[in-house]
Amino acid sequence: QVKWKGKDLFDLVCRTLGLRETWFFGLQYTIKDTVAWLKMDKKVLDHDVPTEEPKTFHFLAKFYPENAEEELVQEITQHLFFLQVKKQILDEKIFCPPEASVLLASYAVQAKYGDYDPNVHKRGFLAQEELLPKRVINLYQMTPEMWEERITAWYAEHRGRARDEAEMEYLKIAQDLEMYGVNYFAIRNKKGTELLLGVDALGLHIYDPDNRLTPKISFPWNEIRNISYSDKEFTIKPLDKKIDVFKFNSSKLRVNKLILQLCIGNHDLFMRRRKADSLEVQQMKAQAREEKARKQMERQCLAREKQMREEAERTRDELERRLMQLKEEATMANEALMRSEETADLLAEKAQITEEEAKLLAQKAAEAEQEMQRIKATAIRTEEEKRLMEQKVLEAEMLALKMAEESERRAKEADQLKQDLQEARESERRAKQKLLEITSKSSYTQSMNSSTTALPTDLPSYNLISESLSFDFKDTDMKRLSMEIEKEK
Repeated sequence: QVKWKGKDLFDLVCRTLGLRETWFFGLQYTIKDTVAWLKMDKKVLDHDVPTEEPKTFHFLAKFYPENAEEELVQEITQHLFFLQVKKQILDEKIFCPPEASVLLASYAVQAKYGDYDPNVHKRGFLAQEELLPKRVINLYQMTPEMWEERITAWYAEHRGRARDEAEMEYLKIAQDLEMYGVNYFAIRNKKGTELLLGVDALGLHIYDPDNRLTPKISFPWNEIRNISYSDKEFTIKPLDKKIDVFKFNSSKLRVNKLILQLCIGNHDLFMRRRKADSLEVQQMKAQAREEKARKQMERQCLAREKQMREEAERTRDELERRLMQLKEEATMANEALMRSEETADLLAEKAQITEEEAKLLAQKAAEAEQEMQRIKATAIRTEEEKRLMEQKVLEAEMLALKMAEESERRAKEADQLKQDLQEARESERRAKQKLLEITSKSSYTQSMNSSTTALPTDLPSYNLISESLSFDFKDTDMKRLSMEIEKEK
């Protein structure tokens, strides 16, 4: 509304967010390239805000805690600081070494995605995420996939951390960075040397423009007696009067006002931290502890339920796997049964064939037995015949021997008979010759005796008959012998 003061707008934002630790935050706007903060006791429209519509304010942390874990009570406060510090690191307003950048990126991934699950968080799931400063990416010759692998390796180590725990771990690392929570302003000392003034939760620091990490001079809040400015000149009076007053000039009066606001606010918080907590803060911390304990119990219950669910899922998966295995075994058993039935049919058929073959073999065996008996009988007969043959051979040999002897004897007889035959033929020849002689003599005698006295006829006649009988006998006997000899041959 037109009459609203800065506090009205700020309280509305805080109520909308549910934020109670309002002293860290403010509404920032930009006027003529200079950052300014909305004053709580001044009307919004009385500020030098831009005239264009709509008017834009940024709800940001104006003051930073010394120790985030101890001072930031509400989870929403932690989350808002996490978002702002993360953006400042990525925008390189806070210098962060490469290794710390990777570690912070892993906590940011844990805060956003929860526990690492390789089945869900596959390669490339961080491709669209802005997690590292460009300076760090350009510093090494590494591909986005290689950076993702490095971040994921750390991310997997953060298993079990809730979002608020991961964000708090992020802030605990970030608050140790040299540029964390420092507001820088360009100034000049009395000699006109360009310097940087840094305002943070611990005090004021003077830097060289080329080195924002290591201050040349520091003024802790507990050592500063007074801070003031007149026009563009700013004066820092140390508590120790022996130390010279430090004066510097800023570029604009508006900048001096901003520096003074930051100094007053940081100094108030510095002194506030060193006092006992107010009742409101005590209540907030008690509620935060209760809330943290409740969330811890919820997380434990959730972890138990998750574990039980995982166990149930594992059991279910195991049962499903077992069921699939049993189905496969049943299928294999059915196939085996079918094969067994086929085998049984084949075996039955084979058994039938075997039985038939056995019958045939039995028949053949019977025939073979008969044949063997026949062969045995034949063998016996063959033995007898063999024995008879051997006997006949022996007899034939003996007969041959006898016949050889007989042949020899007959040959001798034949030779003898031949000799006798020759002798007989010789005798016959001589007898014939003698007979011729006798015949011739008889004729002559008869012629002679035709005129003489006849001789006695009894003796000559006897001799002739005797010789004739003797010849006839020998001739017949010789023929018979010749026939017998021829027969034997």
